[in-house]
Amino acid sequence: MSALLTVKNLRATVAGQQVVEDVSFEVPATGVTAVLGRNGVGKSSTLKGILGLYDRTGEVTFDGARIDREPTHRIVQSGIAYVPEDREVFTMLTVEENLTLAARQAQPRWDFVHALFPELAQRAKQRAGTLSGGQQQMVSLARALINDNRLLMVDEPTKGLAPKIVNEVGEALAEASTSVPILLVEQNLKVIKRLADRVVVIDAGRVVHTGPAGELLDDPDRIQRLLGVSTEAHDTREAHP
Repeated sequence: MSALLTVKNLRATVAGQQVVEDVSFEVPATGVTAVLGRNGVGKSSTLKGILGLYDRTGEVTFDGARIDREPTHRIVQSGIAYVPEDREVFTMLTVEENLTLAARQAQPRWDFVHALFPELAQRAKQRAGTLSGGQQQMVSLARALINDNRLLMVDEPTKGLAPKIVNEVGEALAEASTSVPILLVEQNLKVIKRLADRVVVIDAGRVVHTGPAGELLDDPDRIQRLLGVSTEAHDTREAHP
């Protein structure tokens, strides 16, 4: 399968501190590629490095064209949407205003967004800052999905959300992935098992594993070694919240 996004020897720094050491991987043109790893290993920083939000070196190719020398707004215009960690909605603007600001095309996908998130249509005139965390996450996802993007990069979409909302966000991402590939940073292995076709594991700013999602998720010893997570404990938490 040909790669839509290719990352080679990516390094990224923030205020002179190295946050991504040497990351290389590919994202195919279909399905969900999940980026996994312990907290603080450089997963979110990798996404920001790809987008040029952090100073970076290395080579990033999108649909055959180099984008690592392009400014962030040019990268977004090429068809890469970014859903940031912690949602980052404009709290003083309404839901509708948040989405309108994000729309880049003459005919935004309002029907698609409202079909995925009916609640956003009902709360169109409500200020985003008065929404719950789950509703704000819906706004953040909708801002990306309102355009016909060619790749979604989604950072920790279920972080801090109640189990019911985690399920709703998972359903929305599953639906979105049928029409656009997704590069997903996520800690919840239940969500990863549901959505991901492939995984990239990062440790200490470097890629330490790539491969089919099932190959990793069906191997408790490898999960423990690479992620520091016991699948038995994870399953117990899911069964007894």
